[in-house]
Amino acid sequence: MILVCLKKDLDRLHFYQGRRARKATAATVWHWALSPRFLPVVLYRMSHAFYKKKLTIIARMVSLINFHFFGIEIAMRSEIGPGLCFPHTFGIVLGAHKIGCNALIYHEVTVGAKEMDFGFNLETRPVIGDNVVIGAGAKVLGGIKIGNNSVICANSVVLKSFPDNVIVGGIPAQIIRRLGNKPSE
Repeated sequence: MILVCLKKDLDRLHFYQGRRARKATAATVWHWALSPRFLPVVLYRMSHAFYKKKLTIIARMVSLINFHFFGIEIAMRSEIGPGLCFPHTFGIVLGAHKIGCNALIYHEVTVGAKEMDFGFNLETRPVIGDNVVIGAGAKVLGGIKIGNNSVICANSVVLKSFPDNVIVGGIPAQIIRRLGNKPSE
């Protein structure tokens, strides 16, 4: 299961790099695992897999490697669909309940509870849809939902739910524009 997700993650990275014709294989996944744009995804997938197998101590150790080397803190409990991509990896905090497929998350992004929540109450955590772009410095906070095929502009502070197919921005974030119903490739 982890290798299937990693192949889709790598395919998404290739998509953004303009290498659409390539399809990830097990060999290319491990080759790309040395990339600073892909290794954090590999470490998250490993941490989450260990967490699901109730190997919490190992999951935390792997998560700490991500934190130490890349400055990325991803809750091992957060469910993130395949196609995860980090163009720039520093300063990311992901404590979402769920993030859908094909998420493109830039640096300095925070997704999590509005208030201190060490118990990881899912009701206080955002749910992000499929094909969502979260711009650099954006904050998505609280038990809210972000619809599919949406874009959160850089440095926005999102404190309420938004429907599918919108671009949101500002502090606090508001709908800037509605998009067509066509999902990302």
